[in-house]
Amino acid sequence: MNGYFGVGDWLVIIGYLAAMIALGIWFGKDQHNTRDYFLGGRDIPWWGIGASIVATETSALTIIGVPAIAFGAGGNLGFIQMIIGYVIARVILAIVLVPHYMKGEIFSPYQLLEQHLGRGARRLAGALFLFLEPLSAGVRVYVACIPIRLMLGEEVCSLGGLVDPILGAILLFVVLSLAYTYVGGMKAVVWTDAIQMVLFVAGGVYALCYVPTLIDGGWGAALGEAAKASKLEWLNLNFSLAPPFNLWMGIIGGTVMVLSSHGADQLIVQRVLACRDVAEGRKALVFSAVVIFPLFLCFLLVGVMLWVFYQHHPFKIPLPEGSPGIKSNDFVFPIFIVTEMPPLMKGFLIVAILSAAMSSISSAISALASVSTMDFLKPLMPKRDEAWLLRFSKHSTIFWSAALIFVAWLTREVTFVLNAAFSLRGLTSGALLGGLVLAIFGRGVGLRAAIIGMVASVVVMNFLYWPANVAATKDWWTQTFGGPIFWPWFTLIGVSVTLGVAWAASKLRPASPSSRP
Repeated sequence: MNGYFGVGDWLVIIGYLAAMIALGIWFGKDQHNTRDYFLGGRDIPWWGIGASIVATETSALTIIGVPAIAFGAGGNLGFIQMIIGYVIARVILAIVLVPHYMKGEIFSPYQLLEQHLGRGARRLAGALFLFLEPLSAGVRVYVACIPIRLMLGEEVCSLGGLVDPILGAILLFVVLSLAYTYVGGMKAVVWTDAIQMVLFVAGGVYALCYVPTLIDGGWGAALGEAAKASKLEWLNLNFSLAPPFNLWMGIIGGTVMVLSSHGADQLIVQRVLACRDVAEGRKALVFSAVVIFPLFLCFLLVGVMLWVFYQHHPFKIPLPEGSPGIKSNDFVFPIFIVTEMPPLMKGFLIVAILSAAMSSISSAISALASVSTMDFLKPLMPKRDEAWLLRFSKHSTIFWSAALIFVAWLTREVTFVLNAAFSLRGLTSGALLGGLVLAIFGRGVGLRAAIIGMVASVVVMNFLYWPANVAATKDWWTQTFGGPIFWPWFTLIGVSVTLGVAWAASKLRPASPSSRP
């Protein structure tokens, strides 16, 4: 694909990468302790935090995958029903949870579990995050690098022929993301995220405005053709646990899912914890709620416009065969960018995709380093001073970067692991959210019952997912239960199991006073 790039496009790409590293170095001068490194000194404005939240949850696969949802056969705007729940959850979190995060010096939501339940609950929640986030993030890195490899070309991604191109793409983006995360810490991550959000929002809006100019009749004709093909339909009132998306899946499943991802997962919560006070934390979450709906609608409409365009124009580059974890339609938007966009804007839109990829990587590295240092190491070594902890924190970003590279490379041939990675958060999100709910609202259940509930949730969710998706047991599961449960329901099921089992365990064997916090 990079045969379509001009000198100007490459200058845009190289300039962007250099600017991100320079920004990280600039913020590195302000890192004096772990509070600065993981919370940005808690002096970052709310709008920067809000932009970082949006960038963190928007991966490169979102930028290329959301248009693919609307582009594909039978695709439409139905995914927007999920975003309704995303917005509702943010409002609930802003009202209910943010005040709890701003009480004292909290580095992760798992500290609340220790405060109200006991240290064992904190360690279990932190361990679940440290185990599953590298797997999930590492696989996202690999899958995102598949189209990036095609866009940048074999020569660039193989680092001049030194390594396998896909490994080169993985190394390129993880190492570049590490460079500014290692030096600049949370401030660098937040401000690079904010810039990256502006880039991919602007890129999406430009693409949405540009594609109809290539269609005879412009917007009117494009929307008319899309409407005739049912591409503009978005509402499905039929309740179902299986695909396709429906309104109840969004309002109920999507809301509970984001309550966990934005309320009990360090990846997002770390940003809220970096806010100055309760009011700023609430503004950041509401800002992200305001942005996320039009953002996803924009990229869905881009997919619709691309479908109309390619009804009348051939692909200048044939669609590649789908790879593990990515479908052929996921290449449609990247192919359009490099073959149809004007010079310079082509480079700018590639940068939009690269920025989403780097934002996801840097956020994962920072969150993993924070939990491993503040939730595990610091309680074990309370006498270590801040200077030593800061050095360890920086070294841990290198370790977790290596872990992401290892997972991304290791899972390149394992199809079922790749497919599962996108649902991994759903396998543990119910346990994390359930534990947080018990810590804040159900403290009488005790530590033992809370841990039993969380473990039971993880076991049940793995039982529901793996037999329904692994080839060896997929047919048996379909014949017995009628098909797999769609991922938007995972968190709701998981949190229900956590709370139900914890309540039952507390009744069967009430917590002794010594086991209460």
